[in-house]
Amino acid sequence: MDRENRLNDRMYWLKILTKVIDPVLSSAAERKLKELMPVANKSRSNVSRLEAIGRTLCGIAPWLELGPNDGEEGVLRQKYAFLAREAIDAATDPESPDYCTFVYDKDAGGQPLVDAAFLSHAIVRAPRELWEKLDTQVKKNLVKALKATRCIRPVRNNWLLFSAMVETALYIMGEEFDKVRVDYAIFQHEQWYKGDGVYGDGPYFHWDYYNSFVIHPMLIDVVNTLGGSYGDYGMELQKTIMERAQRYAAIQEMLISPEGTYPAVGRSITYRCGAFHLLAQMALIEKLPERISPAQVRCALTAVIKNTLESSENYDSEGWLRIGVCGHQPGLAEPYISTGSLYLCTTAFLPLGLRPENEFWQAPPQKWTSQKIWSGEDMPADHAIDA
Repeated sequence: MDRENRLNDRMYWLKILTKVIDPVLSSAAERKLKELMPVANKSRSNVSRLEAIGRTLCGIAPWLELGPNDGEEGVLRQKYAFLAREAIDAATDPESPDYCTFVYDKDAGGQPLVDAAFLSHAIVRAPRELWEKLDTQVKKNLVKALKATRCIRPVRNNWLLFSAMVETALYIMGEEFDKVRVDYAIFQHEQWYKGDGVYGDGPYFHWDYYNSFVIHPMLIDVVNTLGGSYGDYGMELQKTIMERAQRYAAIQEMLISPEGTYPAVGRSITYRCGAFHLLAQMALIEKLPERISPAQVRCALTAVIKNTLESSENYDSEGWLRIGVCGHQPGLAEPYISTGSLYLCTTAFLPLGLRPENEFWQAPPQKWTSQKIWSGEDMPADHAIDA
């Protein structure tokens, strides 16, 4: 396949991504998100807007951080970076009709902490586009909003990382950050590590994708951002966390079937292709396991994206995501799932933060592991890690 056809994967990703994110960011930039976004779960009405904004930006931040440049994609990126900054303004301005809740909510509990963390993760991933380019007053409003989440006590599971991620963003912003919240999150997850690249979600192991939705990606970016403050121990911690993440990324790649489907197991499965947040992040930071090539990850993720986001059944008549994995499947939703929740699917698109000339986009298509095995190819045996 020639270079032009290989880059069609990138154009396809951009086509699907912009279809997903445009209703969120266009509405938020006009301060009409509350007016226009449907809320599938009315008990989540007060938090669903921050869910949609935070999760959308978390997934597209590395792409935005490439900055504006010439060409069709550069113009597109400039457009969405502007809309993203306007959305942050709308969500944090107390005078805005789209002002979001950043404190404990009587119906949704501590949910604002969750999505403040995804917004914070976006800022950590794109500090130039999503922080430095904000107007002074917007910066003040954003800092105040993130600090407001400190009143929320995180649940003793992956939620500890939400507090840690908020503090990491405040560090990026030059604000005083609470190192105790960060330390507690990191060292509790050390206690909850189960082996072979897998953490418990709290003390217990759960068959779900939270190691990918939250745990590995946030551990990586918290420790890589703040690890220097831990001295030599921080360097060792970074190494350990990365080795575990590489193993889990290898497992994730093997979970993708030859057809681009995957086990629909565990809670929050309606985040669709966001189940592969960690695999996408490892491709973005160019830390994939040695035996897994960027091209096979590109091809595998493309197949997953097609299966979870291409069909028109995934969207309502106005283009908003509907609850489901492959179409409209509201029965798959837990009580905390609503329209805004679904936009965590954007994290599968993290490799768009790699420039078009990167190997991830340039290399010829390759079969991913399950395609190789189930087409009869001989493969090295898979082994657990001890770390």
